[in-house]
Amino acid sequence: MSRQVESNISKLLDGLGLEGDENDFCDFTIADQNSVAESQGITPTTPSNFKPVLGENVTYVVACVIINESNEVLMMQEAKESCAGKWYLPAGRMEKGETIVQATIREVLEETGMHCIPKTLLAVETAGGMWFRFVLIGNVVSGQLKTPANADKESLQAKWISNLQEITLRSNDILHLIEKAKLYKQNHSSGSWHKDIMPAPVLHSKDLLRLIVVIKKRSTNRLHVLLSEKTSIHFPMCEINPAKSIHSTLRRFMVEMFGADVGQHRPLGLLNVEADPGADGLCLTLLVAFRPPLEEVPLIGKCAWQELSGENENRLLSLITTKNSTVELHVVR
Repeated sequence: MSRQVESNISKLLDGLGLEGDENDFCDFTIADQNSVAESQGITPTTPSNFKPVLGENVTYVVACVIINESNEVLMMQEAKESCAGKWYLPAGRMEKGETIVQATIREVLEETGMHCIPKTLLAVETAGGMWFRFVLIGNVVSGQLKTPANADKESLQAKWISNLQEITLRSNDILHLIEKAKLYKQNHSSGSWHKDIMPAPVLHSKDLLRLIVVIKKRSTNRLHVLLSEKTSIHFPMCEINPAKSIHSTLRRFMVEMFGADVGQHRPLGLLNVEADPGADGLCLTLLVAFRPPLEEVPLIGKCAWQELSGENENRLLSLITTKNSTVELHVVR
């Protein structure tokens, strides 16, 4: 079993998905979360049998940052009445039956006239547990910039912009994404950035959070990873509650496994994203690191620590200590 765990960690560290039985387990369902809330005298607002349905109770959005050799950003001018004339990154809602990558290619083409190839996930942004924006970096491979003569309901025009101060943005929320993409462009080849990670085509009917929780054992100075022992050994998984922020869902899940006095820990970023248009769910794999040693962190759930082997231990230690070594998870609210 330890060999299987090590193999799965290697896959996740490579940004790949986990297929098969690993996806059937959920340690902390919305039904479980509702039971906990009720025991605390809180009336839950999410039905226990909640299932994500794209366009009805969850929204998935894509956005793409494309920077050319002159360090200019591909921007589009909005046609929508609410923000007409203002500028933004090519972005829009995913449609039924689309992968994240297909939606990104379509939105860039519709709004700018350019054909692009997405290269890597840059960030995943969430608002509550029902709005997700997948931000990718892409490269233009062909096409013609949309001019005002080609304006339509998707956009008025597109331009390569070198100075964002010269245009009026629809929202400043994209500024840090553009800065991050420029840093990626500068640092990616030097190895001081996560490898290119694309969404993995794995089917999920629920929105799930998979945790890779790591901790050091003081007596051996070795890194350990948390495993759930409910039904079958796997990485801890919980349902993302659509009525709560991801930070809130994470906090409740950690309390479930470690108790209310859970030691100091921090989410470091995503190792992968799994989604397939055959169902409307997704799975985010989040790396979480404890500050105190294993000896000071009691477990109350059906969980156990497993010591890691040399290669996976070294790779995880590198992720913990290096900035931009995981895909950013930006919790808007």
